[in-house]
Amino acid sequence: MATTTLRDLSGFDQTPASLAGATLILIDYQNTYTRGVMELTGWQAALDAGADLLARARSAAAPVLHVVNDGGEGTPYDIRAEIGAIHPKVAPVEGEPVVVKTAPNAFLDTDLAAHVDAAGHKDVIVAGFMTHMCVAFTAQGAFLRGNRPTVVADACATRPLATAVAGVSSDQLHHGALATIADLYGVVVPSAASLT
Repeated sequence: MATTTLRDLSGFDQTPASLAGATLILIDYQNTYTRGVMELTGWQAALDAGADLLARARSAAAPVLHVVNDGGEGTPYDIRAEIGAIHPKVAPVEGEPVVVKTAPNAFLDTDLAAHVDAAGHKDVIVAGFMTHMCVAFTAQGAFLRGNRPTVVADACATRPLATAVAGVSSDQLHHGALATIADLYGVVVPSAASLT
């Protein structure tokens, strides 16, 4: 089904970011989402895709920024505990900053913007957990501050939710969030293989 997006109407460039010309922002690849109350549907495949994206970015010498959500001690988002740690498959290496956030938009009340600006790229590549929440709102935050986000779809995952009206499957929520991003805030690509 072909539709006209708000990006189309605004004349925004639909070219995906290149790995060598962008900063990679990895969102909340925390153990939080791999078990327990917040376990995501399809997190294993998304994490593997995130690891592939990270390896490709490192090979291209792209700046890499890691973001974690801190919900406080004793929560599933406790970054002081193993549950809130970044999964080993995508763990930072020396020289890759870790930004700690407390809101879905990773630019809000953090130093993420300073790190993005210091890296010197207008283009950012975003992937992580959860598609409909921190990935979508960080892509929006990047767009609103003048960056050009590209979101890697298969490196993101979410979980099913219910509303007062109906239940929403994880696939529906994932694809709805990606459609929202692609409507205005950024370019969405299927996988890291889509990036040059």
